Amino acid sequence: MIGILIIAHGSLGESLMECAKHVIGNNPRQVAFIAVSTQDDPNVLLPEAERLITELNSGEGVLVLSDMYGATPCNIVSKLLKPGEVEGVAGVNMPMIVRTMTYRHESLLALVEKAVSGGREGVVHFSRESCDRFQA
Repeated sequence: MIGILIIAHGSLGESLMECAKHVIGNNPRQVAFIAVSTQDDPNVLLPEAERLITELNSGEGVLVLSDMYGATPCNIVSKLLKPGEVEGVAGVNMPMIVRTMTYRHESLLALVEKAVSGGREGVVHFSRESCDRFQA
């Protein structure tokens, strides 16, 4: 199974994991998060991220998700990447998390695609009319 590490600002990573547990209905294995605060030194967090990747990797790789491309969490992820072994995706959201939890049995690169498509397809502008159709 592919490991999943979330590196995000504040309590976002922990909150996303808790919400995913609720939606999926179980406590997923090989999942961890690192909370990044404004006081944190990224160089101090990097060894912790490396340790977690080693712990999460059962031989199939680790997908590292960050909240915003170009921000501190993403910059930490960029130092962890190893093509085919440790891959990163920015813009983590609930649909992305649920999709990655569902398809962890596929290859790491397939999971990257699932994460990106889940994140993208989960962002929807909806109207009252579309909500009424959905609930009918």
